[in-house]
Amino acid sequence: MSSIQDWISLSLVPGLGINGYWRLLDYFHSPGDVLQASRKQLCQVPGIREKQIAGLASRETVLPRGRDELAKLESIGGQALSFEDPGYPALLRQISDPPPVIYISGKKELLKENSVAIVGSRAATIYGKRTAHSLAGSLARFSVAVVSGLALGIDAEAHAGSLAAGGNTIAVLGCGLDVVYPRQNRDLYRRISEQGVLVSEYPLGTQPEGFRFPARNRIIAGLSKGVVIVEAAKKSGSLITAQLALDYGREVFAVPGQVDSHKSAGAHWLLQQGAKLVLGAEDILEEFPEGMAGCMDERFGEDGGRAFELDPEAETLLTHIEPYPQTRDELIERSGLSPARMSELLLFLELEELVEVLPGDKIKKTGG
Repeated sequence: MSSIQDWISLSLVPGLGINGYWRLLDYFHSPGDVLQASRKQLCQVPGIREKQIAGLASRETVLPRGRDELAKLESIGGQALSFEDPGYPALLRQISDPPPVIYISGKKELLKENSVAIVGSRAATIYGKRTAHSLAGSLARFSVAVVSGLALGIDAEAHAGSLAAGGNTIAVLGCGLDVVYPRQNRDLYRRISEQGVLVSEYPLGTQPEGFRFPARNRIIAGLSKGVVIVEAAKKSGSLITAQLALDYGREVFAVPGQVDSHKSAGAHWLLQQGAKLVLGAEDILEEFPEGMAGCMDERFGEDGGRAFELDPEAETLLTHIEPYPQTRDELIERSGLSPARMSELLLFLELEELVEVLPGDKIKKTGG
């Protein structure tokens, strides 16, 4: 069994890449053996180029890189897990091109949790953001960890929704653990590092270049039992994640949007191709009969709702509120409540995230 320093050192060889790394391990069986191999032995490995061999031959620079990287990681409270580490996520081991090393910051034990990914558009609509936030919160109440990519829009709302419900969330980065991207999510990044876990396959200091995000998406899909697409254009990174999930034998789900919304065109295309339509957490959980749906947090009722009962008047008012916006005057007329009592009940329902008050004093039911 090689040391974690050996695993990291080999991963830092310039130009080696994932494919080169696994070719070498298939031939030599361990990073330590690769690092001790002679040039003659390295030349016998199928598919390894001269430039990669040259990088491996300079052991006086390769080994110190791994040692320094590990020291820097420990100085910021991070950890590294090699593919052979017992803490390495079992689901991620199953994909065709798993990262040999992952760097993490936060609660390592969350990588063993039942998990579902929620991903979608960065330029999300209010509907998309609300749906991602609510869906993540519902999954959290079933003790399901929510995986996403810490991007703006749907990703950020998925992480935030899980945290708001007291749940667990896993953020997969397309940069080093010490790089906050996008900067607008700095506070969310901090909260996830404290309450969830940040994951990256890149060494510290790696900047978020565009080509890294499709690679990041394979880890999102690999960590998850299923991937839920909320608002995605027809050509988007979210559809890449969905395709990767299919390649790995994972479930793919999609949330419907407005029929004329280009931001939901990708989700609608997935539905046409056979993805399961999602209206709530139960639509996801019923695809995992082996136990995911049986671990409801005791703070909530069996259907995923709150365990307490609503005030009878609030319950009655809720039956008059539709998923589409209505004016306050319309609700007063339909319910027969006084304006003062209406305001009191709406405030309560809004705090419980059962209704949303929109601009123009219009009210709509959430999750509808």
